[in-house]
Amino acid sequence: MKHIFLNLKRFDIPKEYGGVNSIAPIGEWGSFIVSNTQEQLKKYAGEDVEFAMYFPEAHLIPAAGALCEDSPVKVGCQSVYRDDTAVGGNFGAFTTNRTANAAKAIGCTTTIIGHCEERKDKAGILAEAGVTDTKAVNRLLNQEIKKAVSSGLSVLYCIGESSEEQERWKEVLKEQIAVGLEGVDKSLVTIAYEPIWAIGPGKIPPDKDYITMIGTYIKEITDGCDVVYGGGLKVDNAEMLASVPVMDGGLIALTRFQGEIGFYPEEYLEIIKTYMGH
Repeated sequence: MKHIFLNLKRFDIPKEYGGVNSIAPIGEWGSFIVSNTQEQLKKYAGEDVEFAMYFPEAHLIPAAGALCEDSPVKVGCQSVYRDDTAVGGNFGAFTTNRTANAAKAIGCTTTIIGHCEERKDKAGILAEAGVTDTKAVNRLLNQEIKKAVSSGLSVLYCIGESSEEQERWKEVLKEQIAVGLEGVDKSLVTIAYEPIWAIGPGKIPPDKDYITMIGTYIKEITDGCDVVYGGGLKVDNAEMLASVPVMDGGLIALTRFQGEIGFYPEEYLEIIKTYMGH
């Protein structure tokens, strides 16, 4: 199966507040994106491809509500809490935290966990408490993944190495996978490889050979999990990534990186068209 994932981060924030949203009023933003992509995505019906969109929490209900009959779009949330409600157990005393059960009840069918920005946040909190054990973040993510899976959500699990870790990338990725996916049914997990060292302005992205090497290694140590490129699927690398046999898709974020920077549905569809070849 091919997977085209979309991580919408906080692209809903209007430009007057320092964000990049100019496509719709913030209250209509989630439904706008779904409504302006799902019909065009239907042309890939019958092909073995998944389209999942990960929204900030405020947009989950409007996005799920905009799904048409037989929509090819899967609405997903950005991570879940490491604990959850349970019959006869905690009934929802989780102020500020979005549980997997809540996401499922809203209409989500998938979640993204372990994105480098989430990892950085967790590592920063742990550092404030004096915790420097690199496995600690992965243990927390493992709890999130288990709650997501037990609630019926599929998981896009992000892994990747920083510039400081690049020389020992095998060790880093192996730990993230071994700890993060311990005791998890991997048939419900897709891996996104994020080359953190290559993400951002002025950075040089990995080439086809490097991506092939990484994808091959991840498949070997996960017993064949689907792997997508999480360093940014764009129009200018879509054909190359589609030609890498061990990669099963990609993760899109921004669609425009110059001028009126932001996410634009029509450009998202163009990326998909380029990747799919039609």
